[in-house]
Amino acid sequence: MEYRRLGKTGLKVSEISLGSWLTYGGYVEEQNAAASIDKAYDLGINFFDTANVYMRGEAEIVVGKALKKYVRDSYVLATKVFWPMGDGPNDRGLSRKHVMEQCHASLKRLNTDYVDIYYCHRFDQETPLDETLRALDDLVRQGKVLYIGVSEWTAEQITEAVHLADKKLLDRIVVNQPQYSMLQRYIEKEVIPVSEKHGIGQVVWSPSCPRYFNW
Repeated sequence: MEYRRLGKTGLKVSEISLGSWLTYGGYVEEQNAAASIDKAYDLGINFFDTANVYMRGEAEIVVGKALKKYVRDSYVLATKVFWPMGDGPNDRGLSRKHVMEQCHASLKRLNTDYVDIYYCHRFDQETPLDETLRALDDLVRQGKVLYIGVSEWTAEQITEAVHLADKKLLDRIVVNQPQYSMLQRYIEKEVIPVSEKHGIGQVVWSPSCPRYFNW
């Protein structure tokens, strides 16, 4: 297995990662899900990806149980926040309330003290960006999140977040998770150049297999 740096950070992740969207906690039995995680780990994959919204938390529970047998510092664990996790008006988005509450809920489901990467699963048009970035920075300072990421943000949104973080001395975005494949190449025009400029890596979803690219 080959490993690459995550953006310009010192974190090393396997070129291939194992995700859990549309599989764990629902369509794939827990025993089979655990077996796939064990096989990936044995092959040298150290990068495991999930999200709070996958099966409304069930995927995180499955991933957390399967990884519990391994030394925590031997793998990189990522999860996400944004999509609805309930029917209440504050059960979605990137408000400070939702980010904080969902991070704590994810840590409990994953049975871990921290996640290596915490993604903003989409951009929230209804929450001030500095509110979101301040909440994420606080989670980093508390040791509950090590690195901040985003998913499916535009080049303009990424640029604004980087500049705002620098202005307010907040922790920076270091990774973006976009869709990218032979058929979906939209990030090549603007997202990749902006990411290269600011040292942000790409962890793509829905290629032929989950794969990490450090552009």
